[in-house]
Amino acid sequence: MKNQKLLSIIIPVYNEEKTIHLILNKILDVELMYGFEKEIILVNDCSSDNSAAAIQDYISKHPGHQFSFYQQPVNMGKGAALHRGIAEAKGDYVIIQDADLEYDPREYNHLLKPVAEGFADVVYGSRFMGGNPHRILFFWHSIGNKFLTTISNMFTDLNLTDMETCYKLFDAKIVKSLNLKEQRFGFEPEVTAKVSRIPNIRIYEVGISYYGRTYDEGKKIGWRDGFRALWCILKYNTFSKN
Repeated sequence: MKNQKLLSIIIPVYNEEKTIHLILNKILDVELMYGFEKEIILVNDCSSDNSAAAIQDYISKHPGHQFSFYQQPVNMGKGAALHRGIAEAKGDYVIIQDADLEYDPREYNHLLKPVAEGFADVVYGSRFMGGNPHRILFFWHSIGNKFLTTISNMFTDLNLTDMETCYKLFDAKIVKSLNLKEQRFGFEPEVTAKVSRIPNIRIYEVGISYYGRTYDEGKKIGWRDGFRALWCILKYNTFSKN
């Protein structure tokens, strides 16, 4: 199709053998609008469970779809997995998808709309705006997320409501041009700081659902990552602008 575009869906994977097939089912079920097709990029961050075998088995049973599968040589962190996925992406646009079930792929079209209509270069999916379902969990996590977003906004002069969200959609040319360094969960404040400094960048935000997990259900981010995120906000907005 002449006007067909490609969306690269990057999935960093670490010990997600129990849910990876479920999230891939959801992604395959999504009918993208605006003339987009899907490219699914999975990066296994040296999982200690059977995630790699589960992914390979799934891909073998679903021919006809655009899958790419890469394995990190050692456990390097979510940010490093995303760097690999971004480098390998062939799409016109890139979106990040966690391997768990906290975010709903059916909402890709919500993020694509500002892009497809010619308004946006980058779209963040906010868990804190709109009337979408939001699981009630962890008061202090929500306070921490809003605190980090506020501090980030003070430096970037953006008015985001959810800087820490997983769902970020980028024009591929833009995100590939960034010199990203953070190996773990510092990816979010780093990419936000660096995107915000691009001249005439058009950043939008749309409301999304959030089906959060407890730690017993496999949630990985912790308070230490919050302190690292705060350091990254300061580092990439003040000390390391280049």
